[in-house]
Amino acid sequence: MLVSERVKRLLKLVPGQRRFGFYRFLPFFFVLGGAMEWFMINVRIGKETFYDVYRRKQSERQYEARMEKGE
Repeated sequence: MLVSERVKRLLKLVPGQRRFGFYRFLPFFFVLGGAMEWFMINVRIGKETFYDVYRRKQSERQYEARMEKGE
């Protein structure tokens, strides 16, 4: 059996095909996005989370922009 046939069979098991069509998969993507967001906020890799790094880089960029303006 080909892999594509297995995938098609698996996708047909998801309910709501007649009513919602392709959009029946949206709840899965919504949950996946929420899980990624939670992971980025709460899970520490080393000593920092994703948002710690993001805030630090953003403040560094703002500082550099102020220094360039001041010169």
